[in-house]
Amino acid sequence: MRSLAWLLAVFATAVALVILGRVDAGYVLFVYPPYRVEVTMFFFALAAAASFAILYAGVRLLGQILALPATVRAYRARRRRERAHGALAAALQAYYEGRYRRAERQAALAFEIGPAPGLAALLAARAAHQMRNFEDRDRWLERADAAGDELQTARLVSRAELALEERDFAAARDALRRVQSSGPRHIATARLLLRAERGAGAWDEVLRLAGQLVKRDAIAPALAEEYKVQANVELLGRSADDTGAFERRWRAISERDQLHPRVAAAAARHATALGLAALAREILEKALAAEWSSRLIGLYAQLPTTLAPAEREEEARLRIERAERWLAAHSRDPELLAALGRLCAQAELWGKARSFLEASLSFEDARAVHLELARLAERLADTGEAQRHFRRAAELP
Repeated sequence: MRSLAWLLAVFATAVALVILGRVDAGYVLFVYPPYRVEVTMFFFALAAAASFAILYAGVRLLGQILALPATVRAYRARRRRERAHGALAAALQAYYEGRYRRAERQAALAFEIGPAPGLAALLAARAAHQMRNFEDRDRWLERADAAGDELQTARLVSRAELALEERDFAAARDALRRVQSSGPRHIATARLLLRAERGAGAWDEVLRLAGQLVKRDAIAPALAEEYKVQANVELLGRSADDTGAFERRWRAISERDQLHPRVAAAAARHATALGLAALAREILEKALAAEWSSRLIGLYAQLPTTLAPAEREEEARLRIERAERWLAAHSRDPELLAALGRLCAQAELWGKARSFLEASLSFEDARAVHLELARLAERLADTGEAQRHFRRAAELP
């Protein structure tokens, strides 16, 4: 269409010039003594137009000749950028395909000729790390560091991720803390920092970060719950050597988290070791009332008594009564039946103890229950029965 329009315009111009040549009778006179040149107006117009076209073409040609070096340089630069972008794209594709050697080579080419050498160096460092070529990885990271401050966050996050893969949690934590202190806090870096703090054993930070991330819907609630439980268990263990520190740590845990079976079990064991049997019993009873756990009922039966001899019988009776109320809802739980057997044995109710322990065996053939029955038979001077249970306990894993 454009060619047709130009053709029509040329024909129209030609027709207009012909018509003008027929109508116009004027002329142009040039005098340069002793010479006189007279031409028609039509011829003069054509000559002027032709002269202008030739002059314009000459100027354009001269300009292009003078600009030729710059044009060549621009062409070479464009080709260089295209090669660099192609090399970077090839490096990314090779990296995600698991072809790390090719990825490093292509990233090295992009580093040498590309407009973004820092990104290419980071990609080459990751590829070298995957090949466990740590010397090359560190060399590429140093080159990335020299690329300028624009890539500071990318460099720090890359260093943190590589350190996490090597389980160097301290280095990862330091890098990620620098990221968070130098700019806005991103969810991705917070998740990485949670992994680093967890690996480094900074459990207070794990609690804080897990709470923040679950509020922002950045991690699954079940995963956040697992992290919080692990952190609380570890923190309770660290304070288990001092009664005051343990009680402060226990009070610092939210009531909801105190009821988790793993947290309650850890707290009960540490409280028992510190001589806080009453606190251990309270912890277990609250947790069992909130959520049934066979693991906790086993600990409940193993709690020692520190009361005076005159009060031991009353305490044993209360614990047995509470366990029997639980039995109404969990009559087929072998751990509960075994726990009732141990509690009755502590209260020297031998017949009930034997009945509960044998009922537990009817649901689960457990080594610990056979040992309890063997010791009970020894107290009752039933040597044959004791030997039978000892032999069966030895046969079980």
